[in-house]
Amino acid sequence: MSTSPESQLAEPRLVSAHFHRVRRRAEVRFREGVPPKPREASRRPAHVARMLALAHHVESAIARGLVESAADVASQLGFTRARVTQLLDLQLLAPDIQEEVLFLEALDGKEPLAERSLRAIAHAGAWEAQRGKWRAVAASFDE
Repeated sequence: MSTSPESQLAEPRLVSAHFHRVRRRAEVRFREGVPPKPREASRRPAHVARMLALAHHVESAIARGLVESAADVASQLGFTRARVTQLLDLQLLAPDIQEEVLFLEALDGKEPLAERSLRAIAHAGAWEAQRGKWRAVAASFDE
């Protein structure tokens, strides 16, 4: 075989390297090197848990006389009166359901339950009916 520069370019060579994908907004790039270790899952209280806690806080403020009514709370928080009523309706839930809701977590921003679904359970009527609906919804959390 000849060792001229032209013949060296024609010979196939194997190049190996490690690349990993990096996504920034809509842009995807490839970087050389070993990919970073995956980050831990981000956990925070679920939205429904925060809204139920807010409902208890608002009710407590009304009971202690810090605000006159739900309408005053609405004007101070910049909510509509209907929205404050929706929040306060979450307190209609059976106490054991409220406790479970307060411990719900959103994992990496994925909420386990929509507030609208929880309000539907709260309006189901008697606590036994609520518990039946809650069990059906809670069963989907494990899936």
